[in-house]
Amino acid sequence: MSTFSVVSRRRFLQLTGLTASGLVLGAVAPRNLALAGILDEAQGSQLNVFVSVATDGTVEIIAHRSEMGTGIRTGLPQVVADEMEADWQQVKVIQAHADSRYGSQNTDGSRSVRDFYHIMRQMGAAARTLLEQAAAATWQVPVEECTARNHAVHHSSGRSLGFGALAAKAAELPLPALESLRLKDTANFRYIGKDVPIVDLRDMTTGKATYGIDVHVPEMLYASIERTPWLQGRIVSYDSAAALEVKGVLDVVELKAVDGAPGFNPIEGVAVLATNNHSALKGRAALKVRWRESDHSSHNAEAYLDELVARVEGGAGEVARQRGDVDAALASAASVVEATYRTPYLAHASMEPPVATARVTDERCEIWACTQTPQATQQAVAKTLELDVSAVTVHVTLLGGGFGRKAKPDFSVEAARLAAHVGKPVQVVWSREDDIRHDYFHACSAQHFKGALDEDGNVTAWLGRQAAPPIESTFDRSVRINGANWLSQSFASVPFAVPNLRVESHEAPAHVRIGWLRSVYNIPYAFGVGSFVDELAHAAGRDPAEFWLELIGEDRLLDFKDEGFEYSNYGRSITEYPFATARTKGVIRELVASIPWGEKLPQGQGWGLSVANSFLSNVAVASKVDVRDGRLRVLELHGVIDAGRVINPDRVHAQMEGGMIFGLSLALNGEITFAGGEAQQSNFHDYPIARMDQVPAVIRSHIVSSETAPTGVGEPPTPPTAPAIANAVFAATGKRIRELPLSKHFDV
Repeated sequence: MSTFSVVSRRRFLQLTGLTASGLVLGAVAPRNLALAGILDEAQGSQLNVFVSVATDGTVEIIAHRSEMGTGIRTGLPQVVADEMEADWQQVKVIQAHADSRYGSQNTDGSRSVRDFYHIMRQMGAAARTLLEQAAAATWQVPVEECTARNHAVHHSSGRSLGFGALAAKAAELPLPALESLRLKDTANFRYIGKDVPIVDLRDMTTGKATYGIDVHVPEMLYASIERTPWLQGRIVSYDSAAALEVKGVLDVVELKAVDGAPGFNPIEGVAVLATNNHSALKGRAALKVRWRESDHSSHNAEAYLDELVARVEGGAGEVARQRGDVDAALASAASVVEATYRTPYLAHASMEPPVATARVTDERCEIWACTQTPQATQQAVAKTLELDVSAVTVHVTLLGGGFGRKAKPDFSVEAARLAAHVGKPVQVVWSREDDIRHDYFHACSAQHFKGALDEDGNVTAWLGRQAAPPIESTFDRSVRINGANWLSQSFASVPFAVPNLRVESHEAPAHVRIGWLRSVYNIPYAFGVGSFVDELAHAAGRDPAEFWLELIGEDRLLDFKDEGFEYSNYGRSITEYPFATARTKGVIRELVASIPWGEKLPQGQGWGLSVANSFLSNVAVASKVDVRDGRLRVLELHGVIDAGRVINPDRVHAQMEGGMIFGLSLALNGEITFAGGEAQQSNFHDYPIARMDQVPAVIRSHIVSSETAPTGVGEPPTPPTAPAIANAVFAATGKRIRELPLSKHFDV
């Protein structure tokens, strides 16, 4: 149960740095709201998302999540304003600092709305109730005769008072009991479910927005860091004298790495500090660092993937989920379809590389960073500098993209360590080359499938084996196999009504820093599963869309417990957020109805589709391609999402379009290779993102209307995109693509 507390102006100012007067409202979330696990570094049990009403009528709403293009700094305040009956034109959204009282501020996992939608409604309703009570006390009338509407409270007699006039009196009242709160009827929503422009739009489009790179602190120095090219590399020697001869260079500092797993700590490097970024880069180039080899300095990505393929094709792995007798069904099948899929390492490559600025004194530290995880940044910096967490202030700038990379605070720790060393503020700017060569890389993977078909083309058995280096290896080097948390992402959680099914995992020791990237393991797993379903459909002589529906089977709720699998359900209760096959089938039907599926096409063109359940949402994607003379062009992308109740449809359409383009980019181009332990790519010339001529002229998204609880939006459109394109290629050419990126097979 959530509770509310009125917060004093002084406490409000301490927490937010704002000037406010009148009513200040906080909300406290239940302890079980925080999601446990490696993706949730913030372990605080309380959430304080503050709303203030100034005497001039201005409503200030604190956004405790990071804005990186999703529109979350608009969406959550939009919910509060709706329940509060505030005039959106009089709402001011303020970015929160890191503070454990907000609960998790970790802006990834497509969970901001799903975690805070109801609490935001309660906050708005409590504020509205207090304002109505203040008006009733002013007029000396029953509160039942007072109704908040459009930034004022109205009496049945026709009298009204604006929110500003009621703010001071409302702040003196005791908070209403939670059970007494009266939430609006959804039919009366003014902003929820409506297209509301993002609050940062003007600043973003006029160059006034502040990103990490825009921060400037007086006396600030700039740092550029030469980092070890392979995991666990150590410094042997470097030429500091040559670097110090560069005009503007003031110091050269070693950054030693911690022993063991890298975690969120910086990797080993040599930093050059200068009065400007150009000098820092020039001085860094003069260092001539020599590095000691490690157990990972011979890592070769192609050879490593070959090893993983040999494992998944070679025999049984650790069983994660099982029903029936797969081996017997395969042995007695009319036909067996078998395929292996490979996906490469990937980099985040957001438009704005990591940037952090730090100012350190003996007692305090201030960080300005484009971070997705301000609390994890606060905790990591405090640990490094041996400060109390409360002594570290983290200012959150806008993010020029994140995709999960900026959920790792290593770059902020670098800035803090250097600022503490030099005694002046320091800004660490990662170059594009730094960002791509030293990323927390998305895991490569190998997947092997076998499917048994009877004489009527029905699937009687499904066997899936996978091997991919686990994210946990970045925090514990002994972890070598993906567990239930990651296998829940489209691999072990396949919603198929097959009588015999087994899912297995093989070990995959990590040789690079493995991190999460938009959609995480759904990216490779949805590619393998979505491609293999298409292979089975064609082997059975069935239409792929109809085959998907038949394979999923009757409408039911899934939990997998009777098959020995602990489904993570993205950290949420399976009762509150059921895995309903009807919704998965629903997006397929909506998709097929919205496109000319089955149309007769000229030679070299084809349609393909796929579907995935991820982050509690269901998304189906269809692609139309043209393949001729060795060149692949994606002509159209269409997506349908069922994400429960939608707060801001415009933002959901934007995330659908962006997520499909992100998936397209990875499918066409995405690959990081390693040789001699070093990433071979360094910039957009050899790790390209989708160019305008690669993006289809037709991109359409459709939102399934729903009044169920909100689910994820930012990540779910990506996983089905690659298999939809690959399946379309097969439809166009008869050539089955089992290894990404598609640039390995075609001119893209």
